[in-house]
Amino acid sequence: MMLSFLLLAAQATTPAPARVPARTRAPATAPAATPAPLSPDEARFNRCVDLATGDPATAEREAGTWRMQGGGFLARQCLGMAYATELRWAAAAAEFEAAANAAEIAKDARAANYWAQAGNAWLAGREPARARSALNAALASATLVGLPRGEAELDRARAAVASGDTAAARTDIDRALVDAIDDPLAWLLSATLARRMHDLPRAQHDIAETLKRAGDDASAQLEAGNIAALAGDEARAKAAWTRAAQLRPDSDAGRAAMAAIRQFDTPAAAPAHP
Repeated sequence: MMLSFLLLAAQATTPAPARVPARTRAPATAPAATPAPLSPDEARFNRCVDLATGDPATAEREAGTWRMQGGGFLARQCLGMAYATELRWAAAAAEFEAAANAAEIAKDARAANYWAQAGNAWLAGREPARARSALNAALASATLVGLPRGEAELDRARAAVASGDTAAARTDIDRALVDAIDDPLAWLLSATLARRMHDLPRAQHDIAETLKRAGDDASAQLEAGNIAALAGDEARAKAAWTRAAQLRPDSDAGRAAMAAIRQFDTPAAAPAHP
């Protein structure tokens, strides 16, 4: 039976899951025989973050009290993380931005991380313009380096795609593939964007890199099927979609894969375009 090549690209139409914001502790120094004791603020921050991820309502009260007592950007970050746990993305983003502004006033290098967290939260809340603004601030800082910088570049690329700016998205993804080369999400987003831009060789290369790093991820297998379908490879498309459906049948990727597989049970139709 001829495959109808309906490219069900969930990655291209819905935002990727938001990353859980990192705790953003102080940078590590040279290894020591025994760990240096935490300052009272650092210890309180760690306790607050543990609450934020396990009991966000209690964390909100703790962070609010701490902020009134002068907890500054650490208290605001904890409150943002509590809101993020509750999927209250706009409230989380506002707290991360407040933390970033307070850190900038204090000339604390963590400000860039807070801007990145704000951007990620705006993106999760489907506010790509606000996400790009926050991520621009994060990436303007020289203190965001390595993997955290690559993740911010990926988030800005996702915001660019959501805004219809594929050229800017390609630039940011290419940068992220330098700063976060081992991150499978970077390769997956690159493959998806290449497919949407009808760059089949690039899409095939990048999905192969994705599968090397995350072959058991349903979204990766869904995209592998989409790219194989675009190439006219019915067997590979069906195999990848079947694997995606097996891995996470109750996920968006799994359901999209199952819908694609059902094409094999219907009469041949004219190719559909994404």
